[in-house]
Amino acid sequence: MQLREKVLEARPLLERAALVQELCGRRGVPFVLNDRPDLALELGADGVHVGQDDAPPALARRILGRDAVVGLSTHAPHELDASANEDVDYVSTGPVEPTPTKPGRPGTGLDYLVYAAETCTRPFFVTGGVTPETVVPMLDAGARRFVVVRWLTEARDPEANARAVREVIDRYSV
Repeated sequence: MQLREKVLEARPLLERAALVQELCGRRGVPFVLNDRPDLALELGADGVHVGQDDAPPALARRILGRDAVVGLSTHAPHELDASANEDVDYVSTGPVEPTPTKPGRPGTGLDYLVYAAETCTRPFFVTGGVTPETVVPMLDAGARRFVVVRWLTEARDPEANARAVREVIDRYSV
C-alpha cells in the first residue's frame, strides 16, 4: 500500500501515514510512503516511492537502509533506461493515460509498456487509467503489475471494483 499525499505538510502527513501504516500492519500489508524518505524513516515504513523530481533513489536508500523498499517513477524510455543504474526495487511506468492524479502529465501510451516489458530487468508497475476495460491492452503490452487509484477511490463499492480488475487479470493469466 502506498500513501500518496501531495498537499500535506510534514506533521499532518506523519499523522495520516501513521494511521495507514497501522492498518497495513494489522493486515500484513507492506506500507510505502510517497516522496518522503525522511518521514518514511521516522515512521519505520517498509519503504518509499520517489519521483523524478524527488529525493534521488540513492539518498532514499541511504536514509532507509538495505532492507527498505525503494521505488521510482518513470515516464519515458530514457528515464526507464536510467533507472537500471539506480538502487531501486521496482519502477512505475506511466501514466499510460492522462490522469488527474498527475496533473499536466501526458499519457505515455501502450508503446511505453511494450518498451518496459522488453527492456526492464526489475518489476515494473503500470499507472494511469487502470480499469477492467483498459487492463487487457496493458496486459497485451506486457504489463503484469498495476497501480489502481481512481477506479477504487471514486467507486461506490471499491471492493467490487477491485474484484472486477482482478477477475480480468486472472482470466488473462489462464
